[in-house]
Amino acid sequence: MPVPPQLRCCDASGCRSAGGQALRSALEGARDAAGLDADALTIKPVGCLRLCGSGPLVACDGPGPTQLFGGVSPEHAGALIAASHAAGLATSHTASGGDALAAHRLDLEDSFFALQQPVVLEGCGQVNPESIDDALAFGTYAQLRRVLQELTPEQVRDEVRRSGLRGRGGAGYPTGLKWDTVALQPPGPRYVVCNADEGDPGAFMDRSVLESDPHRLIEGMAIAAYAVGAERGFVYVRAEYPLAIERLRLALQQARSRHLLGNHIDGTTFNLRLEVRVGAGAYVCGEETALLLSIQGQRGMPQPRPPFPAQSGLWGAPTLINNVETFTAVPAILREGGDWYAAIGTEHSKGTKVFALSGAVVNTGLVEVPMGTPLRTVVEVIGGGVPDGSPIKAVQTGGPSGGCIPAERLDTPVDYESLLELGSMMGSGGMVVMGASTSMPEVARHFMGFSVNESCGKCVPCRAGTVQLAQLLDRFVEHRATPADMERLDALCQMVKVTSLCGLGQSAPNPVLSTLRWFRHEYEAACREPAACVAAGGVEP
Repeated sequence: MPVPPQLRCCDASGCRSAGGQALRSALEGARDAAGLDADALTIKPVGCLRLCGSGPLVACDGPGPTQLFGGVSPEHAGALIAASHAAGLATSHTASGGDALAAHRLDLEDSFFALQQPVVLEGCGQVNPESIDDALAFGTYAQLRRVLQELTPEQVRDEVRRSGLRGRGGAGYPTGLKWDTVALQPPGPRYVVCNADEGDPGAFMDRSVLESDPHRLIEGMAIAAYAVGAERGFVYVRAEYPLAIERLRLALQQARSRHLLGNHIDGTTFNLRLEVRVGAGAYVCGEETALLLSIQGQRGMPQPRPPFPAQSGLWGAPTLINNVETFTAVPAILREGGDWYAAIGTEHSKGTKVFALSGAVVNTGLVEVPMGTPLRTVVEVIGGGVPDGSPIKAVQTGGPSGGCIPAERLDTPVDYESLLELGSMMGSGGMVVMGASTSMPEVARHFMGFSVNESCGKCVPCRAGTVQLAQLLDRFVEHRATPADMERLDALCQMVKVTSLCGLGQSAPNPVLSTLRWFRHEYEAACREPAACVAAGGVEP
């Protein structure tokens, strides 16, 4: 049967900020003016269509191949209606209004789309994030129902172990092992927690999933709760994500109304209560022990480990903590099988990874690729390289906890171990491209300033050490540094890294250490000998 015409309008934050809501209203008005009803032409709000830098985005489905338009405005509404309905999408380039849309048509065969492998993002841009009926029609909750009817908790955990899935929050801890640790604790209450406190500058993967496919996250959390024996859970979201919070709360309400949450889920004996907790914006609450204290209503400050949350977490009970991307991968793993997922990626880094690609790059947006994809493929082929055609200087991964990777190392495969060897890390998935004019000491100072502001102040190495590092970096950026400052900078980085209590302080020196390693000449160029400093009227250190 012919596919009825449909316009899918991106309604995620990126396209909203570019005028997406006004565009959708104009499309509905143009449809009415053309004498069409919703059955003749559906205008459907969906989540992220991934090429965020070209928003607002509209995908046109119909008898022919799907077409995608970017950078369209309300003035193009009539042309889009005419192109999608009057002539059929297969020949829309000759339809009325085709000339007006020619400059806005995006090539779905382009490397940005063709080289991606959506697993976590497979529903983003397809489903209406505010409709549980649309989610159900797409297959959401099918694996939860199958698991509850056909599989034991042990069988679910075995499938996750076989998949080789590792935590996508940054550390890469084996997910199946963590689930087993929680499940095998002594009898008693257990909790499941989603860490959606995405605070890295340049990272917007979790936000996009929450805004685009919230029911998929709920399904993954429910499967995890069943697998470890939890009957209560929390999604911890940063307050800066109002649309994500709104849609998540709506999705939870809808799931309860369909008996997919609450007591006796889908007619079984399994019970699960999920709630949203909104963080106050403290970056340190992305650290799991601080996050748990925040959920309990206390000040979010990291705690020494052990015990780990899997042994003693919320209110002293075993607690499973994974991030949005980890939970959202679970339904696909259960649907296709752990061996299917394990066949994607590398020997030690299985599956796919979602990156938020931004900075000095042509194609900014969400990218999901198999683990092991060369960094060059991501930033030059998928990302399109630097807009003016100049060479890439560096790529920063892992946010304030990561590091800067030089252009000569872009052939490195993107996996946990390879990035660590370069002095960076996977992190949650932010990836910022830097052009030739970027000053690496300035980049290091920027991220150190972030760490100074976000330190909870509990331990002296982080509280005082990051401030001293920022002051030293000021000297390099302002060309007041001396060779002795180079030695101080390196020694202080090592001290803060080794002696800080939590991951924030331990990783705060990474941007400095990585830029010192790969771009040391820029620091050396900022140094002046003490004698020259005195001659210029300065004070010898």
